[in-house]
Amino acid sequence: MFAFLTDRQWMWCAAGFYLAGALLGSLSLLRRGRPLGGVMYGLIAIGYVLQLAGLSERGRVDGECPLGNTFEMLQFIAWSAITLYLLIGVTFRSSFLGYFTASLTAALTLLSLAVSAWDPPRPTRLFGGNPWIEFHAALAVFSYGVFALLALTSLLFLLRHYSLKSKRLGGRFTFLPSIFELDLIGVRLLAVGVALLGGSLVVGSVYWLRDARDLTPANHLVTAALWIAYAVALGLRLRGRLLAKRFAWTCLALFAAALVSLGAVEGRRHPAPAPSAAARPAPARPIAAPGVVPS
Repeated sequence: MFAFLTDRQWMWCAAGFYLAGALLGSLSLLRRGRPLGGVMYGLIAIGYVLQLAGLSERGRVDGECPLGNTFEMLQFIAWSAITLYLLIGVTFRSSFLGYFTASLTAALTLLSLAVSAWDPPRPTRLFGGNPWIEFHAALAVFSYGVFALLALTSLLFLLRHYSLKSKRLGGRFTFLPSIFELDLIGVRLLAVGVALLGGSLVVGSVYWLRDARDLTPANHLVTAALWIAYAVALGLRLRGRLLAKRFAWTCLALFAAALVSLGAVEGRRHPAPAPSAAARPAPARPIAAPGVVPS
């Protein structure tokens, strides 16, 4: 369907539109005190379609969801964050959320494309043709996109809190969403992320327990620890014990831990068995999706 460009070419085009949205937002912020919401939304939407084309082409070639290495995971996280922004950004004044989302996705997509070592050839099918394990991995990585948008919302909350505390209510701060709106969307994003990551762990556990040979506890434990941390934060927030700035800073810290956990999953994977002499050597995939054990 999208074969007239390679998957990476589609993704370069998408990164270009994300970067254009971020740069346009920066210029507008400096000149007018606020980003151009409508124009930026359009650039992000075009980039989203192009990135989806690239991910679809990559999935068609690989024969499964593209989640097999660092490059694919960063692209998928960026795509997940954009998906959520396009769904919820219109529910409140979203120019600043769009600006930060465009900046984040431009950074993730350009960085992943620039480091060629993060995208080695695929030697085997990561999920072994098991659609449930593939679904489990997609849920897990999509939840990272939710947490990325939660981190952006938390950053906006801290900016709004600063504007109120310092009594700087005009200029650039005028166009920030209200404290109430940012807190509400943050709690909802946290609940969605916890539900998605928890569902992913349940699906993965059911299938790994059926075949203990495929069980690698370290990867699963890293993801489970991250889910517990987010779930505790949600519980404390709902009970009124983690509020305002503390809640925002906690969400930012947890997202930093989520990114670090990607490297932890990579480092704790068991090395792949050496290929036979007759087999054509192929580099091993450097990373699997959080909690995923290749078949």
